[in-house]
Amino acid sequence: MRKLLLLALFLCLTTLGWAQKKSPIGIWTNEEKEARFEIYQCGDKLCGKIIWLKEPNRDGKPKTDQYNPDPKLQKRPIIGLVFLKNFELDGDKWDDGTIYDPKSGKTYSSYMKLVGNDKIEVKGYIGISLIGRTQTWTRVQ
Repeated sequence: MRKLLLLALFLCLTTLGWAQKKSPIGIWTNEEKEARFEIYQCGDKLCGKIIWLKEPNRDGKPKTDQYNPDPKLQKRPIIGLVFLKNFELDGDKWDDGTIYDPKSGKTYSSYMKLVGNDKIEVKGYIGISLIGRTQTWTRVQ
């Protein structure tokens, strides 16, 4: 009986570890390794925020969202900025989300797709997903 209980516990922990690795929830870095992002559960969807910048300051002060088209948001800090919103699981990818680019102040339609346990493709596009820009991020944690 004890062996059966230990086997069941082992299988549960193994399944839990596998399920976590198949999720984009965690800490990621971009191709240039200039930033880190945390992807997390927000309600029944996924969101993401910037948690680290290689160069966090500009002119001795924390970088702000200076290119945002809304003047009221231009003074908010980049670190802590929620830039991924409303991603829903759709088959093998998280779709129907948006990605905000603080370098341009523009928001794009977006999807994310795991391409391994520690790699994720993130695509931002306008209109149809055939045209756009794709980056591969690497899991940090």
